[in-house]
Amino acid sequence: MRSIVAAVSLSRPLPRGWWAMYQRWNDLLFAHWPVPAEDLRRRLPPGLELDLFDGQAWLGVVAFRMSGVRLHGMPPLPGLSAFPELNVRTYVRCGEQRGVWFLSLDAASRAAVSAARLWFNLPYFEAQMNIVESGGEITYRSRRTQRAASSAEFRASYEPIAPVELAHEGTLEEFLTERYCLYVNGRRGLVRGEIHHSPWPLQRARADIGTNTMGLASEVTLDGPPAQLHFARRLDVLIWPPRAVVS
Repeated sequence: MRSIVAAVSLSRPLPRGWWAMYQRWNDLLFAHWPVPAEDLRRRLPPGLELDLFDGQAWLGVVAFRMSGVRLHGMPPLPGLSAFPELNVRTYVRCGEQRGVWFLSLDAASRAAVSAARLWFNLPYFEAQMNIVESGGEITYRSRRTQRAASSAEFRASYEPIAPVELAHEGTLEEFLTERYCLYVNGRRGLVRGEIHHSPWPLQRARADIGTNTMGLASEVTLDGPPAQLHFARRLDVLIWPPRAVVS
């Protein structure tokens, strides 16, 4: 397990307690749109405040591929450690702590969807997904298949178009990406899950998005192409168990 911790930056203090899960995120696309704040604020539970950048709310569609997923002290489980995932998220605060709020998470793993719903009460959905790289370009396909869920589909091709650059403090890029916890409306109230990783190795990206109904499935309209596009080749991540937020 020392090799896992060594892969994750120690430039930030580790959260207290033991980490519960390791994940590697690969070939990731951040696609972001500015949206009306009220479209998102009404979805938040008590205790959370919508986080704005210069007065503007943002919604992100994040496409990537998981690998190496394992629980602390255990090896990766065959069939459960690698799969595509697609997230729809916005940005929130609880007091002074910035975090992420997920509107939906789609994954091509029934076991992962079931476990995340039970463990974290996250809005995960089963999906039929495929991700292929050819000549540096990523082709990504996702279609939600979960019964009784809103239909949602995302089809895109994307690639990096600039060298790696870390986001500078105070920039929009930093606001959209450097988030080290997520919030969930748990069964007994607001819950926080801490995560730890190196700063994002961001690259400006190009994306041809053919189909995107991910926002519509969450009753948020995404007009036109994304205003911000970023790519990251790989990030190693540690995840801590969910803890109740004490008000």
